[in-house]
Amino acid sequence: LLASRLTHKHDAITAYYRSRPVMLTLGVPPSDALASCMGKAGGYSDGRDIGAVFNHPNPDGPSALPMCGGVGAQFTPAAGWAQAVEYRRTVLGDTAYEGAIAVAFGGEASAATNGFWSALTMATTLELPMLFFIEDNGYGISVTSDLQTPGGDIAANLGAFKNLAIWNGDGTDPAGADAMIGEAVVHVRDRKGAALVRVSVPRLNGHSAQDTQAYKTDAQIADERARDPWPKLKAHLVPDVMSEDEWRMTLEAADKHVAENLAAALAQPDPTPDAITRHVFSEVGPSGAPELQIKGGLAVEGHTVPASTNSPASDGARINMVTAIRRVLDHELAINPKVAVFGEDVGPKGGVHAVTMGLQEKHGADRVFDTSLSEEGIIGRAVGMALAGLMPVPEIQFRKYADPAAEQLNDCGTMRWRTANRFAAPMVVRIPGGFFKCGDPWHSQTGEVQWLHNIGWRVAMPSNAADAVGLLRAALRGNDPVIFFEHRSCLDAPWSRRPYPGDDYVLEFGRAKTLRQGDDVTVVTWGAMAERCAAAAAAETAGANADVIDLRTLSPWDKSAVLESVRRTHRCLIVHEDNVTAGFGAEIAAVVADEAFLELDAPVRRVTMPDVPSPYAPILMNAVVPNVDGIRAAIEDLAGF
Repeated sequence: LLASRLTHKHDAITAYYRSRPVMLTLGVPPSDALASCMGKAGGYSDGRDIGAVFNHPNPDGPSALPMCGGVGAQFTPAAGWAQAVEYRRTVLGDTAYEGAIAVAFGGEASAATNGFWSALTMATTLELPMLFFIEDNGYGISVTSDLQTPGGDIAANLGAFKNLAIWNGDGTDPAGADAMIGEAVVHVRDRKGAALVRVSVPRLNGHSAQDTQAYKTDAQIADERARDPWPKLKAHLVPDVMSEDEWRMTLEAADKHVAENLAAALAQPDPTPDAITRHVFSEVGPSGAPELQIKGGLAVEGHTVPASTNSPASDGARINMVTAIRRVLDHELAINPKVAVFGEDVGPKGGVHAVTMGLQEKHGADRVFDTSLSEEGIIGRAVGMALAGLMPVPEIQFRKYADPAAEQLNDCGTMRWRTANRFAAPMVVRIPGGFFKCGDPWHSQTGEVQWLHNIGWRVAMPSNAADAVGLLRAALRGNDPVIFFEHRSCLDAPWSRRPYPGDDYVLEFGRAKTLRQGDDVTVVTWGAMAERCAAAAAAETAGANADVIDLRTLSPWDKSAVLESVRRTHRCLIVHEDNVTAGFGAEIAAVVADEAFLELDAPVRRVTMPDVPSPYAPILMNAVVPNVDGIRAAIEDLAGF
């Protein structure tokens, strides 16, 4: 009933595993639906994702954004789509988005999740065209609704929520459900605000094939059987709408249709294993043209970027990294109306690190705006906006604060691969972090290795203003999601200051820079450790000359530059701020040992933080963060091995 009312070209839904009838109504071929559950080739994931997790990138009609396996993770991307609809309608003046809406489907248990409440906050405070559709069958696997929300009725509990219209009724009553859904859709399309429809339905089977529903009494099961919507539908249609013969013929036609599609699904081949590593990132095809996703990002709508150069301008006054990042954001906001910068305190305050100072005043609160305090909401919103063709630039205020957004970050990174290049959500997530004048366990960690293990993310950790300009501009004009790490010690450090390299300067990811040349030891580093490694190499006293390599990006990282240097120096020292155990230095060490073992004259070594959080007192922080003297001693020790 709801899917049949999604008729606008720019409508979009975020669904979940109960939503398979919705997917069929939107146009997913039954043969694909069946074949995908069998892990067959083609379909909506080419055998990569679980069969109940659908997507439907419909260029000419309503789309189903990629599902994920996490309960409640569907809500904030829908809010992001709804906000993008309003952005395109009001900021960009695109009348094609008039009347478009976003719909988030969920069960009653999903209404207990962070994502639900974050999306609800966004939809109501911003009065977004978003419909929450909650199918309440009373059970989250075996947990009853009264443990998800008091009294087991989320609609009743939201009665006092402002800017939220609520419909609450029996989902097994064809006429009543149809009326509720119709009124709610019209309400949202008419821009009267967000709406929530809760339909009460029975769960006639267990959550999965292994679920015997032993936790239900016989009386509960009998009561649910009595509420089966199927006989109610027949009673509603026969004989008032169709005859008994027409009903029987409809069922026979459906059986035949299913059988034909099942045969087609069984006949589909298995996926090809030799392509399994493709589409982690955007790719260029054999012809040299990019193999674009069907939906999401700037490129699929024909957006072209200005000409760029990889030669930085070197004249002009030296500026710090704060100013450099701000200038890039300012310029890209000016030339690309689809760029939107948002996060906590980025508006009038200009960010807690002053990076966005003045940008809202110049570009307006529709394009540079503050958000509610929900990192899951910030990133989930960005996912929806990116899928709707914008370039979102969300800020996570400090590295540790990204943890609540981990699910959205993971789902965004794997999206292109999971959907076999049907969907992608390019964005640039700005995350400040690392030690400053003091440390602490909440603001001062780097933890970059987590993003490298989150498949599908490009990761930049510049050490200076010029590199920050080139990498940030490349990210804002690219076709992949990017983590852009802004080290707090580099933001205003004198060493990190450089002349502004120009509004056309773009630095390719995966290209390291040699800060100092030497023949005795290769030193590999990134972020704030670049300055300390350069100082340690310059202060050597034992005749050791170090080749100091600043990787600049970690995904991808410049393996060839490191191996070329190691094959010349025959020694390798890796320096990073993150903890020693399972830090990214271990990956580099493993690659060097694997691919340049016979070239080594000494063990590969690391200088890192020990396995402790960043301490607060400066004397303690300075004792654990790698320092110039310790790095220099390691260089000299390794050179003399």
